[in-house]
Amino acid sequence: MSSVKRLVYAVIHFLREQSQIDTFTPDEQESLEVAIQCLETVFKINPEDTHLAPPQHLIEMFRNSFHKNDMLPLSDSLPENIEKADQLKDEGNNHMKEENFVAAVDCYTRAIELDPNNAVYYCNRAAAQSKLNKYSEAIKDCERAIAIDPKYSKAYGRMGLALTSVNKFEEAITSYQKALDLDPENDSYKSNLKIAEQKLRDMSSPTGTGLSFDMASLINNPAFISMAASLMQNPQVQQLMSGMMSNAIGGPAAGVGGLSDLSSLIHAGQQFAQQIQQQNPELIEQLRNHVRSRSFSGSTEEHS
Repeated sequence: MSSVKRLVYAVIHFLREQSQIDTFTPDEQESLEVAIQCLETVFKINPEDTHLAPPQHLIEMFRNSFHKNDMLPLSDSLPENIEKADQLKDEGNNHMKEENFVAAVDCYTRAIELDPNNAVYYCNRAAAQSKLNKYSEAIKDCERAIAIDPKYSKAYGRMGLALTSVNKFEEAITSYQKALDLDPENDSYKSNLKIAEQKLRDMSSPTGTGLSFDMASLINNPAFISMAASLMQNPQVQQLMSGMMSNAIGGPAAGVGGLSDLSSLIHAGQQFAQQIQQQNPELIEQLRNHVRSRSFSGSTEEHS
């Protein structure tokens, strides 16, 4: 009876959470409350019986059970199929090097059909799916790979990349930590873990934007210093800076034409950005690439 009561407690907890969701009508929420009361009465359970709470949420238990039943291989593959599948994997790897990701997915999928017991094929397909921005599919493939081989560190690492791409930073951190538990010396996992942790902090911060920018590297960049010195010789930039300084000293009442409102400040910023773009478009592109490159450090990883 104890196991039954624990199960019913988990169901009641789930129904209580559902009853608080705004998508249900008042009548539907009332029906859920009635269902909760009926279960509590029949099984003699009340909200204070926290000792009955299972270690996992009901949804999590269902998901884990579903994965185990749905993803584990059913039978051994024939030797000839294993050999052909390995050839298809190699073809897929070549397509990845050529950045032909659609063809790579096709090769890995055919390999999986021939040998569904091989975690590498799922993991490699996950990498190709991520390149196509199909992150949900990539995560599913990583989960399948892990179901086959729970000690496959690369599957955890690639799942971390996909989870980061959909802003699931806490789950990504867990994946990277598991990957590092299995492969402690992997610099890529260490770097991507730090990125996910920083993105989580940025997202949690009231002023965070989710974008980490290395200002120190920018200021110490010789090309940026040269461009800034050149810009300051430009009469239009000098006039712009003079107006900004006059406003800073004189405050909001600095007079007509000063930067006394937000729209003027935005306009001034746009002018300044245009000057930079005209002066050194190559450096602007370098800065954009610098920001993009900080998103992930695992894009050049080798495939199995």
